[in-house]
Amino acid sequence: MVQTAAWIVSLFFMLIVVAVFGFVAWKSTERREYAPIKKKWYKARTFYGVTLVVFFLIITIYTLRELPYDQPIYGESNDPTIVDVEALQFGWNISKTEFKVGEPIEFHVTSADVNHGFGLYDEDMNMVAQTQAMPEYTNKVYITFDEPGTYEILCLEYCGLAHHVMISKIEVIE
Repeated sequence: MVQTAAWIVSLFFMLIVVAVFGFVAWKSTERREYAPIKKKWYKARTFYGVTLVVFFLIITIYTLRELPYDQPIYGESNDPTIVDVEALQFGWNISKTEFKVGEPIEFHVTSADVNHGFGLYDEDMNMVAQTQAMPEYTNKVYITFDEPGTYEILCLEYCGLAHHVMISKIEVIE
């Protein structure tokens, strides 16, 4: 269904491009004074440019208004559980692996050797959170689990021959 719709939309836009090229080729044989045409299209170009800048400025403001995304999602009266995560070739050292639903968690992610990617996935393999694990630097990930289950931590950065076995699990219970 989606492929058929994409094919039809692509075909439609290809026909529009062919029509525009055909129109330009047909009109290219006519000789006209260039100065009025240039003046007209300078106005069109200015209008188009200003419209694009305003449109993208509005879109940018709308989409970036909630930055930074990595703010804690818990209140001041609710202290998070701090979990130290250290990546090393080819595993994870995690200070705590069992949590409760609704418990605010703050992962402190670092690496003992090379860069690793800390990717947290739910049971359907949808990414829940991610950050870089870097030597001599600690990144923080704030999360509150809404659903119980087994979550996997995978390395997102190729770190060597056994990269594919760099998997750990955490449990979220009710």
